Amino acid sequence: MKKTPLLLLTVALGLSACTPPNTTLPADPVNVTVLGLNDFHGYLEPSGFRPAGATADIRAGGVEAIAAELSDARKANPNTIFVGGGDLIGASPISSGLLRDEPAVYALNAMGMRVSALGNHEFDQGLAELLRMQNGGCASNDTAKACKFDPNYRGASFQWIAANVAYNAASGKTGSPFKSYVIEQVGGARIAFVGAVTAETPGIVSPEGVKDLTFSDPAAAVNRVLPEIKAQNPDAIIMLIHEGGEIAAGSTDNYATVGCKSLKTDSPIYKIATAVDPAVSAIITGHSHKGYNCLVPDPTGKDRIVIQGEQYGHLLQRLDLTVDKANHKVMTVKAANLVVDYDARAKAGQLDFGMTQLVTTAKARVEAISSVEIARLGSPQIRRGYTAAGAQDRTIESALGDVVADALLDAGKPQGAQIGLMNPGGIRSDLPDSTKIKPGNAVNFGDVFAVHPFGNTTTVLSLTGQQIDEVLEQQFSGANATAVKLLQVSEGFSYKYSQSAPAGSKINIADITLNGTPISATAKYRVVTNNFLAGGGDNFAAFKSATDVVQLPGLADTDVLSNYLKAKGPSLTNTVKGRIVVLP
Repeated sequence: MKKTPLLLLTVALGLSACTPPNTTLPADPVNVTVLGLNDFHGYLEPSGFRPAGATADIRAGGVEAIAAELSDARKANPNTIFVGGGDLIGASPISSGLLRDEPAVYALNAMGMRVSALGNHEFDQGLAELLRMQNGGCASNDTAKACKFDPNYRGASFQWIAANVAYNAASGKTGSPFKSYVIEQVGGARIAFVGAVTAETPGIVSPEGVKDLTFSDPAAAVNRVLPEIKAQNPDAIIMLIHEGGEIAAGSTDNYATVGCKSLKTDSPIYKIATAVDPAVSAIITGHSHKGYNCLVPDPTGKDRIVIQGEQYGHLLQRLDLTVDKANHKVMTVKAANLVVDYDARAKAGQLDFGMTQLVTTAKARVEAISSVEIARLGSPQIRRGYTAAGAQDRTIESALGDVVADALLDAGKPQGAQIGLMNPGGIRSDLPDSTKIKPGNAVNFGDVFAVHPFGNTTTVLSLTGQQIDEVLEQQFSGANATAVKLLQVSEGFSYKYSQSAPAGSKINIADITLNGTPISATAKYRVVTNNFLAGGGDNFAAFKSATDVVQLPGLADTDVLSNYLKAKGPSLTNTVKGRIVVLP
């Protein structure tokens, strides 16, 4: 297979991973390759990805191709280690999600993953279930899915880590259920990996699942544990963190840009990177689903690599380190994002056979459900929001967002619903993914499940016009200020917002209309959404003030979308309806 040469970012560090000795010994260098996978989300199969400079999607990712990339890397350098940046499981397509992500864990085990940061989605099913995923067993909170891939689920052979997660006082426990770091032997070198997860985890997962835990500031937590790590004289320290950022608006940089200086300075990862001890040689990140390979100044002002590899296994983050074992320091580190080109691997006959068997088995387990045709659309595909460069964009109205909000409204009308609201993070795939477009514009249940893998239920509630205004302002404020989450809205509901106005004042209530009429600040309106958002998820706390809350039992998000597609499928196209108007 012809491969594009990697562009590598090289930083000469000259930094000890620990307190330097009084005397310098003759150097004993070894080359170590670190390959990182972030935001995998159980995507056993490839999905659509648009490489930099391309005009069409390719099939990228998929464990068959990821394993082949790992094999090539290990042949080129036996001193290669495979690590994770979090969200390896959760929000997964049906071939893994309907089997409680056990196939994804088994795939990662077989590919030799050694350690991963925890991600917020690892907590989707609660702490007890996460510990089962780590340690094995079948005592799950969803026995209909657990141990259906393997009746004796063995758990992860890699270690999930996070220095900033601990038991809280209410739990009656001390310490943490997770390790803060691990030290791995790679080619005779001792590489320390210290982990952290986004501190906003409690606001973006079910509160009940993390009620016994605290999530502290990642930089402070990592800095607290570094003296303990340094005391063990590792030869390098790498940070794995499930937190991210994105390239600043207006920049032409992308995941393939080497040494970018355009990472948004107000993004969470930028602030964390500038605060973490310089002994950390590089930072592997995740969470924002944005690919970048950037330089960010450490607390001393020296550039340090901060890298993220997009999502779903489309990219592998690659670090090539030259480590001086004698003096316990990193001499140089190079960084690149590697495209996992499934199509090229398949054409060259280089897909990993063991992973092919695993994927085939997982798909067979769910085939009877996954293959059921739901509807035929009016276009081959209905897509989420994307930037001009082809990266997913949750800050804009999308054609699929409009459809999902309309489906919610349709489901809630028997309870008097007038407005449907949907969080963009709950829409996980295009309908269908570009790799799964079928004759006659057909979509099956597997396609619907990929869009809505959470199993959220449907909630109808009452909000005043003023509270609706508060909900909409929270798209741009508080924890959402640096990662806008633009709610998708249903037919008949519209509003305008100002890009330049300060947070909290971006929307004039007079510019919020229902069926063409401005809403009243004091009148009550029936709103339908999912139970996650209704509970204040994704930092939309204004929903907690709702009254007349009605849960629609047995009506999961997949049911809502499936029913709507069955009723309206041929009339639905990839058209953005323009319900949200953006002002300067």
